[in-house]
Amino acid sequence: MFEYKIDHIMSYNATLTAPEIIGEVPEGIRVNFYVTGGNITGPKVFGKLRPVGADWLTLRRDGIGVLDVKATAETNDGALLYITYSGIIDLGSTGYQDFLAGKPPASGTAIRISPKVSTSHPNYLWLNRLHCVGVGGAFLERSEVAYDVYAVL
Repeated sequence: MFEYKIDHIMSYNATLTAPEIIGEVPEGIRVNFYVTGGNITGPKVFGKLRPVGADWLTLRRDGIGVLDVKATAETNDGALLYITYSGIIDLGSTGYQDFLAGKPPASGTAIRISPKVSTSHPNYLWLNRLHCVGVGGAFLERSEVAYDVYAVL
């Protein structure tokens, strides 16, 4: 086995617009959730999510939502961070049909992500070198998602 450790980098929540439903396409259902804001609460990065960016989600017919997120964060000391990630949310075997019927997922439905952070700010260049994983949940009844992000070292 290979040695590793994880290091908690940040926790954040993102507030979202109501979904923009593109509809059924060959890959599944395309749905866009636009970021309206959010907070980053540390322990190593503190700041806010800017009201730009989105999740261009594809909901597959097997109930798996495939995330495609791009967003911009601003740290408390003014650095801009470009955050991108893929990930999955498992809405269950009936998730596709439930979405078509207008039934939202349960509050706190688990989301797993692989975020990448890019920045040119000298205080945060160390973020460019990390491979991260994130665990979180969807709280669509309040138009929010939340994550804890860890570096794998």
